[in-house]
Order: sequence, then C-alpha cells, then structure tokens
Amino acid sequence: MQTPYRFLFTDLRSDQPIDTLPVQGVTLDDYIGKVGRLTGNVPIPNAEIAARARRALVPGRTGVWVERGREIWWGGILWTLRLASTQRGFLTAQIQCGGWESYLYRRELRDTQLAQGVDQFDIVRGLVDYVQSTPGGDIGITYADGEPSGVLRDRVFSRYDLPKIGDLIDQLAAVERGFEWRISSYRDTTGRRVKALVLGHPIIRGGTSETVLDHPGPVLTYTWPHDASGLANGWQSRGASINTNQAVDSVPLMSERLVADDDIAAGWPHLDGSSDHTTVEQQATLDAHARADWTAARRPVQIPEVEVLLGGNVTPALLGSTVRLRIRDLWHPDVLDARYRVVGLSINPPERGRPETARLYLEVPD
Repeated sequence: MQTPYRFLFTDLRSDQPIDTLPVQGVTLDDYIGKVGRLTGNVPIPNAEIAARARRALVPGRTGVWVERGREIWWGGILWTLRLASTQRGFLTAQIQCGGWESYLYRRELRDTQLAQGVDQFDIVRGLVDYVQSTPGGDIGITYADGEPSGVLRDRVFSRYDLPKIGDLIDQLAAVERGFEWRISSYRDTTGRRVKALVLGHPIIRGGTSETVLDHPGPVLTYTWPHDASGLANGWQSRGASINTNQAVDSVPLMSERLVADDDIAAGWPHLDGSSDHTTVEQQATLDAHARADWTAARRPVQIPEVEVLLGGNVTPALLGSTVRLRIRDLWHPDVLDARYRVVGLSINPPERGRPETARLYLEVPD
C-alpha cells in the first residue's frame, strides 16, 4: 500500500497553516549545492476549491510542506502561480516552488559586513542572521548545530555591490577548503516543522547505515555521463580592478597561473580555463578561489543518475549518505561494485499508472 502525500500551505513568516490542497502531476527534488524545486497542478473543480486556492496560493508569501505519512519530505516557497483554463472551462492552478534556500537568493546585502579571522561557518550564520533580523525577513530558518568548520576567513562584503546573500554563501563555499550547505526540512521530536541550515566541511555527510542498490534489481534505469567539455588543466582567475588611476587603462587583479604538469606528462593535452571573481580584491583570496576552480576543472564531477522504486531505505534522508551500487551489464561485465554519495534526489509521487519512484544523483568518489 502506497503512503499518501499531503501538501500543506502555510504563511511563510509565521508558518501558520492556511490549507491543504490536492496537487497532481507533482515532481519534487532536493540537492546539495543546488536549490530544490517542486512543480505541480492544483485542480480547481468548483467555487469552494477556487476560494480556498485563492487564499492559500499567494506567490512570494506562501510556504509549502510536503508530508509523506508523518514525515516531512520537502519544504519550500511558492514563487509562481499560473492559472490555466481549457476550452471546456476546467481550471488548473499550476505552481512552481523553490526550496527554502531560494529566499536567500532574493535578499540583498544592504549593509557592509566585515569578518577578520572568523570561522567560515560563523560568517554564513552571520549572513543568515542579518537576513532574518531585518523587518519582515525572519522566515524561521534555524541552525542544525553551532559547530565550527575550523577554517578562518577574512572577508569584506560591500553594500555597494548589492550582492545576493545566497550568492555570497556560494562564493564562500566555493573557495579552497570550502564547505557545502543546504536547508533541511523535517519534523523534530516535538512534532514541530523545522527549516534548518545544514553546513558541512568539506562536504555534508548523512546517514550511518549503507543502502545497497543492484542493477538488475531495485535500480530500474541508470544514466552515466562522461563529459570533458569543461576539462581544464591550466587555469587563471580574474579579480576586481586594481587600478585607481583614471588616466590609464584599468586592469584586473590576476591569480597565480596554474598548470597541472603531471597531466601533461601523462599525455593529456594542455587545456586552459579561467574564472571571474570581480568582487575579490585580495591576492590570497583570489589565489584560493583559483585553486578551487582549477581543482574542480581538472576532474569534472560525474553525476550518475539511477532510478529506483521509492520506499524502504530510499527517502530524502539519503541526501549526503553513502550507497553501494552494484551493476552488471554489457558495459560492466565484471560487475561495478562501488560506493557513492547521494547529492540529489528527485521524487515522482504515485499516480494512476505510474509507480512511486525516485531518481538519485550520485557523486563519483575521487
């Protein structure tokens, strides 16, 4: 028997429930390092449902919680509502929602922030505190814990750049010895709905038990990309302009030049790449960004996808945890047997003629 899904719509700031409405054609996903999304259609069969939907579905101020049984499987913000009518007059409210992280990409830094020798996790928490301390800015984001990362940073975030808070966190996370972050949705031991900022250095890890997935078996399908279009073993990054003399041409701060000599010696062609960090004014910070970008470009991340039937150990709690994947087919005649970290999960709730499935996005280990 399949567990029913429940879609609860709340006031974003107070989290007070407004209504529960049926949602059809749902797709929802959650990721580490990327904002999750939910899309679906709310049918409007009569005037009563229309009145309830008008009250509950207010883009920009409605929170959305997805429950499966007693567990919360997803949470986010309604951003887009598109009312669609057929020729026969049937109405549908098409909704698009973004995970709680999407709010931080819609808030700008309006006051310069300074950090000297501050743990990078505390810088992130300070940015979130800044957002939620402004009038109307508190949407109830809490912290999973207050542990430090052990990495200290010096940063100046200028209000004149009008940066998005989410972008500032991403930039801080992407530097050498950075971290991963997400906002998790769950119900605590008291039954209260929680939006918790989760930070992990160098990565977010979750789960203690290992889930085994076999193909043929629980793995219905898989996709395994191999992409060298972004491959680069030579690198340099550009920072902010360092020229204050208006009489001469302006030039940007440049990072050290990086070349993977061991790749060249192993027979790889020289492939160049670059990146821009136009707000970075310190040489050491720019060099740290360049090294992180170069490391990522030398070994582009493979993100295999496997489709599995949902249930059992396959839940949103798998994010950050390790699965053991075993594949035997023509490409893997000797059986692929390796462990991967789950960095994304896309869920298709059951509907008529469609089973309840999940697509797992895996990180290939180094």
